[in-house]
Amino acid sequence: MGTNTQYLKNKRILITAGPTWVPIDCVRVISNIATGETGILLAERLQRLGAKITLLIGPVSSCCLNRNIRLIHFSYFSEFKKIIMGELKNRKYDAVIHSAAVSDYRPLKIYSHKVKSGIKHWQINLVPAEKIIDALRKIAPDIFLVGFKFEPKANKEDLMQNAKALIQRCRLNLAVANTIKQGRYKAYIVNKNKIRGPFSCRDYLARGLIEELGEIPCKN
Repeated sequence: MGTNTQYLKNKRILITAGPTWVPIDCVRVISNIATGETGILLAERLQRLGAKITLLIGPVSSCCLNRNIRLIHFSYFSEFKKIIMGELKNRKYDAVIHSAAVSDYRPLKIYSHKVKSGIKHWQINLVPAEKIIDALRKIAPDIFLVGFKFEPKANKEDLMQNAKALIQRCRLNLAVANTIKQGRYKAYIVNKNKIRGPFSCRDYLARGLIEELGEIPCKN
């Protein structure tokens, strides 16, 4: 990474990381295996480079961060939606890095009580969850917006196709397309005009993405 990172000084950046929960009943949830590592890594590095960081972090096993990072915890999809919408409406940010693995589906029916164990067959019908990333540009039209697209075992062609579709649909400035194939991590940084990568680990990806944040416009 280049030494000239003055463009990040005092930039206000909102980062999302980790999984979200959607409830099945009052004690059971549907989640995913996201660790939040990429978002945490970016938050720490960007803060050290002078950016003002707010990190929205889902239910991960541990999260020890520099105390200068503003940290907001959430667990459930509904909590996350309320928090991120409120942040973008009530605070001024220069960029959003949306790396959280937000739930794609939710149960059609949520039970207010604990469903008893011992049921031999319990059918849970799932329906698509709201795509929060679709709403971010509407709330903050001028923000520098980075989205993530994870496709396990995908080849480069499929990754690029999905990343470019996400850029177009959500009007992103950048998309990170990543995969784990045969146990190996691989990621690309994509915009309308170019592709950077592959990056073979999250550390290298973070360095490349920080360099791309030089494209964040200056605001008075």
